[in-house]
Amino acid sequence: METPEKIIAILVYCIIFIVLLTTGLMLFFFYSRKKITKKELEKIELKLKNQREILHATITTQEEERKRIAQDLHDAISSKLNVISLTANLLLENDKMEKEDTVSLQHLLEINNSVLESSRKIAHDLLPPILEKFGLQVAIEELLDDYILVSKLQILYHIESIPNISSMDELHIFRIVQELINNALKHANATQLKIDLIKTTTGFELTFTDNGKGFNPSNKDFKSGLGIQNLKSRASILKCDLTIESNIPSGSSFNFKTRQTI
Repeated sequence: METPEKIIAILVYCIIFIVLLTTGLMLFFFYSRKKITKKELEKIELKLKNQREILHATITTQEEERKRIAQDLHDAISSKLNVISLTANLLLENDKMEKEDTVSLQHLLEINNSVLESSRKIAHDLLPPILEKFGLQVAIEELLDDYILVSKLQILYHIESIPNISSMDELHIFRIVQELINNALKHANATQLKIDLIKTTTGFELTFTDNGKGFNPSNKDFKSGLGIQNLKSRASILKCDLTIESNIPSGSSFNFKTRQTI
């Protein structure tokens, strides 16, 4: 017959075994769950990375296509329209032409000039020639001055020249400013804008604020909107941190700041 001491010792060993077994099972499930969670996070990150890469490629392809179309409009269509205009003007100088023919030719010339002006405007919107000729600073200043002239917007701006930046990065910054202004007009109903583009030790910092009706940055529809996705994608391409602040109804602020030299 076993003594009470042995029974107690057996019970202690059993309790220790149960505790160790329970602890082992808990650790096993904890690390298994941690491993599964890690794998799930890796899958999500990979999915997001693929989405970012697809969006980057889409934007790059879109800009290249815009450039091609703008060049075609300028080199092919506009040049041919100019030839038609010159020919029509030469024919109008002929005094022997019938009056009806002269009227028809003048009407044709008016239509041609209208189409020529439209093609130039489309080409300008697709790829502003001033951006290639004079750089980002002048292009943005002209863009802002145009908005001031044709709209009721009050725009305060300070635009600095950004050195050591590629033409494609200049185009991305220009598109960001365009997108923000259009959003402020179309969605926020803003009447006042403030835009600052300054050079920094890492590249540049762009700050855009408006006095529009504001929005909720955490809103699901806002986060998934194409406009904000384009802004985030361009910020990623430019290696920028994008900070968005907004309060309803006191306006919004967007800040783009490069993390490293571009």
